[in-house]
Amino acid sequence: MKQINLGLCGFGTVGKGVFDVLEKNSNLISLRTGIDFNVKKVLVKNLNKRRNIFSNEIEFTDKIEDIYNDKDIHIVVELIGGVDTAKEIILNSLKNKKSVVTANKAVLATFGYDLAKEAEKNKVDLFFEASVAGGIPIIRVFKETLLSDNIEYFYGILNGTCNYILTEMTDKGLSFNDALKEAQEKGYAESDPTFDIEGIDAAHKLAILMMLAYNIRFDFNNLYVEGISKITDRDIEFANEFGYSIRLLAIAKKKNSSIEGRVHPVLIKKDSILSNIKGVYNAIYVKSEFLGPSLYYGKGAGRYPTANSVVADIVDAGLHLINRAKNMKPVFTIKGSRIKKYKIKDINKLKSKYYLRFSVADMPGVLSKISGILGKNNISIEAVIQKGRVKNMDLPVYIVMITHESLERDIKKAIKIINNLTICKDETFFMRIEDFNG
Repeated sequence: MKQINLGLCGFGTVGKGVFDVLEKNSNLISLRTGIDFNVKKVLVKNLNKRRNIFSNEIEFTDKIEDIYNDKDIHIVVELIGGVDTAKEIILNSLKNKKSVVTANKAVLATFGYDLAKEAEKNKVDLFFEASVAGGIPIIRVFKETLLSDNIEYFYGILNGTCNYILTEMTDKGLSFNDALKEAQEKGYAESDPTFDIEGIDAAHKLAILMMLAYNIRFDFNNLYVEGISKITDRDIEFANEFGYSIRLLAIAKKKNSSIEGRVHPVLIKKDSILSNIKGVYNAIYVKSEFLGPSLYYGKGAGRYPTANSVVADIVDAGLHLINRAKNMKPVFTIKGSRIKKYKIKDINKLKSKYYLRFSVADMPGVLSKISGILGKNNISIEAVIQKGRVKNMDLPVYIVMITHESLERDIKKAIKIINNLTICKDETFFMRIEDFNG
């Protein structure tokens, strides 16, 4: 039986889950691999915190260099989160010719190209299955199953917090704030949920998948990112009347030499597959040239779903070490040196159908004024909902429209003009619509 020593960085929710899986399934893993994976050292913030581990052979440390400088550690598992310290651990481990397994989407989204080149230079592995969609093996799908196929586009529900909030708003009629509070009480949202609800978490994951799907690198800030915090229960109701649900989607599309990358709330048909992905679950709908459409669904977070993906990567890295693999697979789908720098399509050049919600004065002629401005900016209307008068004449009323396919810059130009009208009582809110079969 061969032994592989691990340096485990971070002993929080996922770190404990990884330790549990390795301990409880050690016999099964050994049977299937011929390897004994041994946690030799654990990096923690607080050495004085009591931990229920009964093995005296495991050393705890609060110094990151104790991990990547330890010659007896073969694989470093980075699960501390954040960016700067995590990047330092990963980079120095690779330089010291140690394979690395990480779940850190932020580091990979911003520094993945540099880390890939370092891993390949030192002929070691950098695995990151758990960085996207937790327990769903989507990284393996992109790196292996679809290696010979052209990915035309994919839509991802990649943030369980946002999906839970939108599900509760839809199914229970909750306001955004009430749904967020409920998510926090159940542990589905952080006390500061900004990264989740403003789409940043999903954008990190999208960036990783795009590097895999299209063999490109780009400035993360080039991705268009918009969250769900401006969506109201009224938008949920109006979308329903039009036959749509609202989901936060991470979207990537390639057509000829143009590549889109964006994260934002989207109206999708109520009978679509992704419309029926509810709660904290994640899903990725992929359309590729030869396989056609495929769906990958499961738990996108949580101790054991994520830990399961981390341990699968540990096993792969261990097998490569034991078998002395000479032809290492690229970190992404091609070697880092061949990944091309690319500029993502400007969101203002997007053509889409749009949902528009106007808050206006309750008076005659308002609809015709708005329609006239839209028409002058090449925007035609597919459907309209105009709510009737209210008892308090000082309160605004809503006019909600679905447009035909329009250019985003035309939409924004028209909205700017409409917002400056005296009849407009609040900022106009708009969302994009994606009509697809998934």
